[in-house]
Amino acid sequence: MTQSPQSPALHRLLSQAADAVQGVREGRSLTDLLARVPADLRPGTQALAFTALRRLGGAEAVRQQLAPKAPPPRVDALLLVALALLWPDPEPAYADHTLVDQAVNAAKTRAPASAAFVNAVLRRFLRERDTLVAAAGHSPVGAFNHPAWWIEKLRQDWPTQWQAILAASNRPPPMTLRVHAQRTTAAEYVARLAGQGISARALGAPTPQAIMLDKPVPVSVLPGFAEGLVSVQDAAAQLAAPLLVGAGLKPGARVLDACAAPGGKTAHLLELQPDLQLTALDADAQRLTRVQDNLNRLGQQATLKAADARQTAAWWDGQPFDAILLDAPCSASGIVRRHPDVRWLRRPDDITALARIQAELLDALWPLLAPGGRLVYATCSVFRAEGQAQLDAFLQRRPGAKSHVVPGFTGHLLPLVDNAVQTSPPLDGFFYALLTHP
Repeated sequence: MTQSPQSPALHRLLSQAADAVQGVREGRSLTDLLARVPADLRPGTQALAFTALRRLGGAEAVRQQLAPKAPPPRVDALLLVALALLWPDPEPAYADHTLVDQAVNAAKTRAPASAAFVNAVLRRFLRERDTLVAAAGHSPVGAFNHPAWWIEKLRQDWPTQWQAILAASNRPPPMTLRVHAQRTTAAEYVARLAGQGISARALGAPTPQAIMLDKPVPVSVLPGFAEGLVSVQDAAAQLAAPLLVGAGLKPGARVLDACAAPGGKTAHLLELQPDLQLTALDADAQRLTRVQDNLNRLGQQATLKAADARQTAAWWDGQPFDAILLDAPCSASGIVRRHPDVRWLRRPDDITALARIQAELLDALWPLLAPGGRLVYATCSVFRAEGQAQLDAFLQRRPGAKSHVVPGFTGHLLPLVDNAVQTSPPLDGFFYALLTHP
């Protein structure tokens, strides 16, 4: 990462990133924290914070070696960001001396009395980097940069693949687009991108609308984005709508998108079959505004309702649905590479609590499905408790429900290249189940 003359000073970005990391360590969402960062500092702050959170386990282990007594939180967070950015990297974002100098400048603003301490810690790290990094790797948290309980859960769920999943979770994700099926094709849009000097490729089946960019770009430079020609959505998330629609629902079919925000899958459903009578439901009224914004940009219409999907008496009109998409609240363990704070915010008990909510949603929504109707259960999780185990338990409670195996769509999709949907870089981690009502 090089700075142009117009770029914000690095010490300002380091300080903002330290605030973000400190907030995450205190239990706050990185998305919320970044929203409070001044607009001109936000992209750079996000880049630094993402790197720091992807290396936080190792950085914490090294800081404990260099300074066993933790410094005040504001100083500690700055140290952790700097140590993460100084971590061995074949393509470092900044020269070592630049980073140390700017971290000291940031310390002078954040906690002036700590500037010499920060300078001493970082310079010692550079002198002993190889030894300190190797020592940090002796603990699972330092080696894999995830909480110990998370590592153990993955090891139990995926005995032969857990290390690969953890490694994939620490790599920056690709930027993937979904073209509007009613307006263009992936091949046509790839050609249009090439005309703008943007290199990309169409992924093809089973995600024929998906395009993966060689390098991320701002959406403002995507041709036709403002007019709804294309949206940003990982290819794994693009499996939900075609799985629900299948070969096509009857004209005017009643469809429910439960837990709809931010609306990517809602829009995809309407792109595949514009004549649907679609209800987009979400418990968070504020997040529903994002659904409406997406629909407005794409020129689509749906009925939006703010309600807890489990409380059907409060929102359902009594008419059965022909199809239901339940993209249930989950740990987000499959998309942690896009949200690196999630691993540090989650607690072991959260998985049990989320699995209970998922079961309640399934039980509440199943009776709303018309005979012969389709329900897709989805989570962006790689934990079996939120995927296959949840499906197995539901089928025990509802013996009349039929689960369908659809190769390339259903089951656990792990964020690995050698998976049901093979791309490089790999897709996000998801679980999908297709259920039909007798």
